[in-house]
Amino acid sequence: MTEPLLQVVNLCQHFPAKAGRTVYAVNDISFTIKRGSTVGLVGESGSGKTTAGRSLLRLVEPTSGQIHFDGVDLLALSRKEMNRWRQKMQIIFQDPYSSLNPRMKVSDIIGEALDTCGYPKGEKRAARIEELLMRVGLQPEHATRYPHEFSGGQRQRIGIARAIAVEPDFIVADEPVSALDVSVQAQILNLLSELQQSLGLTLLFIAHDLSVVEYLCDEVIVMYLGRIMEQGPCHEVYRHPRHPYTQALLSAAPVPDPTHKKPRIVLKGDIPSPIDPPSGCVFRTRCQYATEACARELPSAHTLDNGHVVHCLHHALIPSSPR
Repeated sequence: MTEPLLQVVNLCQHFPAKAGRTVYAVNDISFTIKRGSTVGLVGESGSGKTTAGRSLLRLVEPTSGQIHFDGVDLLALSRKEMNRWRQKMQIIFQDPYSSLNPRMKVSDIIGEALDTCGYPKGEKRAARIEELLMRVGLQPEHATRYPHEFSGGQRQRIGIARAIAVEPDFIVADEPVSALDVSVQAQILNLLSELQQSLGLTLLFIAHDLSVVEYLCDEVIVMYLGRIMEQGPCHEVYRHPRHPYTQALLSAAPVPDPTHKKPRIVLKGDIPSPIDPPSGCVFRTRCQYATEACARELPSAHTLDNGHVVHCLHHALIPSSPR
């Protein structure tokens, strides 16, 4: 059996807050990502998706846990050693406007990434930058322009070119299409899919749009308030969701057929504060199946068929709701 490219074990990310309190942004999550696959990380705002993605790259230092990348424990590396590994791990940011330096030309933005791996300057670098721009659907003459001269979709293409410039093995795509028009979203998704296939990339695709994840990803991880609720192959989780939270998310996802009616599961209340999460199962305050046991016990992972995993005390009693 092939070793996973990324293995995350009991990862926690806590931040200090006022009055000595703590923000529990990510709490004890574990998962693996196979080499060459695309894994979707989904959940509503405040679920800890982006924090988890940034923690994997040590853009924020994790509080505890283990992150093994290609057999190496990243958290055991010094900052200098970690810098050498960053060539293999890159990120595409959500906002294509704020993620590019407005004072730098495109050639300098991409060139800055090439500097990190000691890429030589001169004609060879210029040719590499032109190659990258064309790879993401832009033109060589765009290298001399500034970010404000591009549309949102074009800026995101520049961000993608910067991410693949150092030939990484793994990319965290942090909601890369959420700030774009719907027509442009499809173009960027197709570009990511093509790059993933042609370059052999492994992707962690963070999103809140379930239809996008189903289209692009092989596996999906559903997060809520810093914890994993359900995970497994996309086709299995989407067809037979076993966690009440996943079922509610899928029931809210729009379908292209206006004549198709499906039952809607409406969650009551708002997502609790990560400063004071509920005891036991963090979803219990909004769950229609919650019992007193849910307040006392933290649900463990239950493995179902085909690598489908659900974190719920009452998963056996909850009917699978096919779409």
